[in-house]
Amino acid sequence: MSTERARHLLEAPILPTLLRLSAPGALLVITQSAVSISDTYFVGRLGTEALAGLALVFPLVMLLQMLSAGAMGGGISSAVARALGAGNAHQARLLVVHGVALALGMSLLFTLLLLTLGRGIYALLGARGAVIGYALAYSDVLFCGAVLVWLANTFASILRGSGNTLVPALALIVAACLHVPLAAALVLGLGPLPQLGIAGAAVAYLVAAGCASVVTGIYIWRSPLRPARAELRLQARLFREILRVGAVSSLSALQTVLTAVILTGLVGRYGTAALAGYGVGIRLELLQIPLVFAIGQALVVLVGTHVGANRLQRAKRI
Repeated sequence: MSTERARHLLEAPILPTLLRLSAPGALLVITQSAVSISDTYFVGRLGTEALAGLALVFPLVMLLQMLSAGAMGGGISSAVARALGAGNAHQARLLVVHGVALALGMSLLFTLLLLTLGRGIYALLGARGAVIGYALAYSDVLFCGAVLVWLANTFASILRGSGNTLVPALALIVAACLHVPLAAALVLGLGPLPQLGIAGAAVAYLVAAGCASVVTGIYIWRSPLRPARAELRLQARLFREILRVGAVSSLSALQTVLTAVILTGLVGRYGTAALAGYGVGIRLELLQIPLVFAIGQALVVLVGTHVGANRLQRAKRI
């Protein structure tokens, strides 16, 4: 991102700018909704037990997405926007380093927790027999590659913070379009690809995230946001800059997902069919959340840029 783009955000009319920043995110939500529904369809072809296993893991996948793209992602976008709004490109590049470091640390935490505690969590939610086997087949693969999801969403958040919402949205939309046919092939064994069953949906998820992270990472590397070697150092104050927004937002994400987990556990007591049906319903219900994030991310960029530039009255108007 350049400080020129930040200056444009400070001077352009508020409502058209907000709509322009929100539009790519809204389109991304529609695409990701189609991906979520398609995964449910493909896994549903494997049977009720497979669909129930997917339902058990879904709240944790939502937590992964909400933290990496929404909560911590919002903290990164806000910090980068404030730095650029203040005309401090050096601090913005330092924040890129800290955002990536945070993504690596959080992804490692997700991987370790779910690989060690996954079976116990799913059993606590009512999984038995084949259902827990399906849940672990999907969960173990996906959370082993959690770093790809964190990097894709972190790079996208960095670009959004710079006022560029189009490139990350396009990268994630193309990745989502890749996910659907790849998931169909890997879950059901279509064409020359092997049939991996429910694990195939997780592999497709990670391949798509990996592609998005490569595209957005290269874009940042070739932009003014690319950190210099001397800027590859960590400072506690810059982690605080990110966490002052990201940590508070994480509490909201945790509350939402905890509610979904508790309800999943309650429904799990009524058997596999009930759990599978509930999983489809909660998947559709929670798809509303990314739409709110699409608008919220645009607000974070606009308000953050104005706060960084000390344009507080205009920030309040936004």
